[in-house]
Amino acid sequence: MPQGKVEQVPDDGLTTRERRRQPLLAVHTGIGKGKSTAAFGMALRAWNAGWPIVVFQFVKSPKWRVGEETALKALGAHHAATGVGAPVTWHKMGEGWSWLARPGDERDHAAEAAEGWAQVRRDLADERYRFYVLDEFTYPMKWGWVDVAEVVATLRARPGNQHVVVTGRDAAPALVEAADLVTEMSKVKHPMDAGRKGQQGIEW
Repeated sequence: MPQGKVEQVPDDGLTTRERRRQPLLAVHTGIGKGKSTAAFGMALRAWNAGWPIVVFQFVKSPKWRVGEETALKALGAHHAATGVGAPVTWHKMGEGWSWLARPGDERDHAAEAAEGWAQVRRDLADERYRFYVLDEFTYPMKWGWVDVAEVVATLRARPGNQHVVVTGRDAAPALVEAADLVTEMSKVKHPMDAGRKGQQGIEW
C-alpha cells in the first residue's frame, strides 16, 4: 500500500469519505514489545481528534503505574480545564474497577475480567466513548474468562462510530478474522536477552 493508496476499491456503494470514516477494530498481537504502546499512541491521536477515550487494562497488576496512564489522565484533566482534546477514562482490573466495590482482599481474576468485559459491553451499547483500548484483553479470552464468540459478536455489532483496539499475545483466530487492522509484533532483539530488565521511561 505505497503512499497510502489502497490496493483495491470495494464495490460497496460508499464514497471514499464514507469508507474512510467507518469504525475500526484493531488487534495488536505477537510476542514482540510495543503492542500496548502502539495502542496508546493511537489514543493520543484520538484525543487530538476530540474523541472521548476509555482504557480497560486487563490482567496488569493494580500496583503498576504505566507512564501512558499518567500522561493520558493529564490530557483528560487538560480537557476538563480547557475544553481542548477529549475526556479520558481509565479502568484497571485489580482496583475492583471503578464502578464496583469488592469486599475483602482476595482477588478473583476471572470474575474481575468478566465484570470488565460486561462494562465494555454496556459502554459500547450506550455509545459512551469513541475510542476504546482493551489492553491485554487477549488473555481473558485465551484463558476462558470471557467467551470469544460473544466478544467477537459484540464487537462486530457495536453501534455508531466506535473504534476499538485490543492488545495482547495469542489473539484468538476469530478475533483476528473479525478485525479490520491486525498488527503482529515480532521480536528481533530485546535487552532481556542480555539479562537487562525493564526500565522506567522505556517499559513503563
